[in-house]
Amino acid sequence: MTTMTIRIELRRRGWPTIAFRASALAFAVIAFSACRSKTGAYEAFNQADCLPAIALIDQNGRHVTLSSLKGKPVVVDFIYTSCPGPCLLLTQKMARLAAGLASQAGSRFTMLSITVDPEHDGPTRLSGYIKAQGIDTKSWLFLTGSPVNIDRLLTDFQLRRRRDPDGSVEHISGVFVLGPDGHELREYDGAIVKASTIISDLQEVLAGQPHAAR
Repeated sequence: MTTMTIRIELRRRGWPTIAFRASALAFAVIAFSACRSKTGAYEAFNQADCLPAIALIDQNGRHVTLSSLKGKPVVVDFIYTSCPGPCLLLTQKMARLAAGLASQAGSRFTMLSITVDPEHDGPTRLSGYIKAQGIDTKSWLFLTGSPVNIDRLLTDFQLRRRRDPDGSVEHISGVFVLGPDGHELREYDGAIVKASTIISDLQEVLAGQPHAAR
């Protein structure tokens, strides 16, 4: 059986619509003349609500409505379990973020890793990916869902998938920090940004948020 390619494309900052692979993202970073571009960190450009009332499914088979996560910041990345390398590196970077803010993870912010290959990544495969990476998921949800819902969510992030029957799945290396209202506060090129940069920015965001009642 031939596996469909999923090509992630970026439509933001006035860049041309391009496949969101490592080489294209490098081009986009060069094209965007932001003062923080060398660090892979950018101010938010997208003003859409990125936590809409869309129901996805977590690694344990539980339904999660994204809008229910509002109320505290959320860190989002996009992966798929059969990714040969870049997604693993991004997941490791997210794990360092979780470890660096372990005392606040869950209680003050949430982490989401969302598959861009929902046709193959069900809860069982996501759970296997988590175990293989040795990830502590107490504050970290790995989500899948129907292709329609994944595509709707990507549209909110100003991203989209394009499928070609060439047998591979392309990745997206973007990382996004959302505010408690679901709107983007920061964007990152996950291929080059350091976990410490995201941690520092997230600490700044959390400093402006009230602590949850104990």
